[in-house]
Amino acid sequence: MQEVRQNAAPGRKGKLTPVIINHYVRLVYRGALFLGMLFLYIMGKVQGKELMLGTLESNPLLLRIIWIVFTVEMACRFFPSRIESPGSQKQFLRNYQKTGETHIEIQENNATMLVLIIWIAFNMVFWGLFQAGIVGEGFMLLLSCAYSVCDMICILFFCPFQSWFLKNKCCSACRIYNWDYAMMFTPLVFIWNRYTWSLLVLSIGLLLRWEITFYLHPERFSEKTNAYLRCANCTEKLCTHKKQLHTLWKSIAQFSAERARALRK
Repeated sequence: MQEVRQNAAPGRKGKLTPVIINHYVRLVYRGALFLGMLFLYIMGKVQGKELMLGTLESNPLLLRIIWIVFTVEMACRFFPSRIESPGSQKQFLRNYQKTGETHIEIQENNATMLVLIIWIAFNMVFWGLFQAGIVGEGFMLLLSCAYSVCDMICILFFCPFQSWFLKNKCCSACRIYNWDYAMMFTPLVFIWNRYTWSLLVLSIGLLLRWEITFYLHPERFSEKTNAYLRCANCTEKLCTHKKQLHTLWKSIAQFSAERARALRK
């Protein structure tokens, strides 16, 4: 923590950076998409049938908008961008800033493989429910939308993969950052539709691009060898943002506790 404070760029405290604003924009429209999908799913259940996917297919404009939104998001990840997280941008040569160090330090592959195994096992539960006929295609599509919201929550507020398994200092150092779309669209494996499968294929392509770059150029993924990942060069400043949110939450909890004590008197 001391190193983070020492390396932090001056004059940026308290600001919402363009990268964080981009994250919040995604959180809003992904959240709206999830709520819309949830509404269609509930309506289908009320009427006693799986209407959601059929409703979308009967309204090609809506389905195409959904497909275009995520296709554009993923397509942009294949190219350098100033409004994307440094965590996803460290793979590019233009963002490789040599430090003179030769020792590469990255999270152990054991932790990475553990995350992969846990994710597959977790989704196998839904696969079993799907095969048993307990849930249908509509639920799997809704689950994918829920994952898309959770993805932004992990970035902006709390990431269990970071805290419990990988132990990386922040998203910039995350070993699996560009796994997000492949993880997000995992449930689409069960939906045989040209829109859903094209999203899945593109997300897998993004993951493969990431992994191939990692194994060919691991020096780009280590803070020791790539100064781009150091706190002083960070364009995201999520650590400051999260600290402010935690402070706000503690202040609200303290105020609530004080009000509760006052009302008991």
